[in-house]
Amino acid sequence: MATTAFQKQYRQEFIEKFEQGVTLLRKTTTTEAVIKGQTAEFLVTDTNGEEAVTRGENGLLPAKSDSFTAATCTLAEWHDLRRRTRFNIFAGQGDQRALMQRNSLKVVNRKIDADILAQLETGTQDTGAVQTMSLDLVTRAKAILGNNEIPIDGDVFGLLTPAALAYLEQTREFGSVEYTSNKPFDSANSGVYQSFRWSSVNWIVHPRLTGRGTSAEKCILYHRSAIGHAMDMETLQAVVGYDEEQDYSFARTTGYFGSKLLQNVGVVIINHDGSAMAAE
Repeated sequence: MATTAFQKQYRQEFIEKFEQGVTLLRKTTTTEAVIKGQTAEFLVTDTNGEEAVTRGENGLLPAKSDSFTAATCTLAEWHDLRRRTRFNIFAGQGDQRALMQRNSLKVVNRKIDADILAQLETGTQDTGAVQTMSLDLVTRAKAILGNNEIPIDGDVFGLLTPAALAYLEQTREFGSVEYTSNKPFDSANSGVYQSFRWSSVNWIVHPRLTGRGTSAEKCILYHRSAIGHAMDMETLQAVVGYDEEQDYSFARTTGYFGSKLLQNVGVVIINHDGSAMAAE
């Protein structure tokens, strides 16, 4: 016969599992706010490699035309819908309505990043054979951009896997005050690895890059003008509602968006081996 009758205490606040819940990449693209329509046109122009000339023999200046390329970004509709019956909300632990809405937003935000990554990975320039991250690998990727006349002007972004960051942290050039004011191991900077500036590049540690944790990780270096992202900001929806007839609550997030690689020369895929940093 039991001599005790312990009571269970259930915490009302929910604890979210570890997962990406915000878009890390939209701010790194050339964005277009679509008001109406299925496609967005990005106009890319250059001088077609022309050089300055002197007057012709007839005394006139030779006229030239600019080069134009139109890149079409096709938008698609993306949704996440969640439901709970009123009884499940009543009997459930924590704020079930808030939980539904937060999780719905997370799903769509992750889709935005996946859409942008899919276009970046269509780039055909890479650093060659797979190797572990190093200063040499970073400078090689930057040199590839430089050879294509891509300016390192504050709009160059680098996407790293956690493994790639782990290797960089072990280099003298990454943390030494002789080379940078960034102090990656300073306790005051604890937890800020997700985004930082180093070697004139804006770095983002992204948890969902292709091949993460394997010997075929794809880190990416690119200029903002190389990738376009269009989104209908006017009709972006994150709604919570209640159906009286069926007695359930719902949370739905809906967005119309799409991405497009605009300039292949502005993207470099860094082939990285992160397998040694994966869990065993």
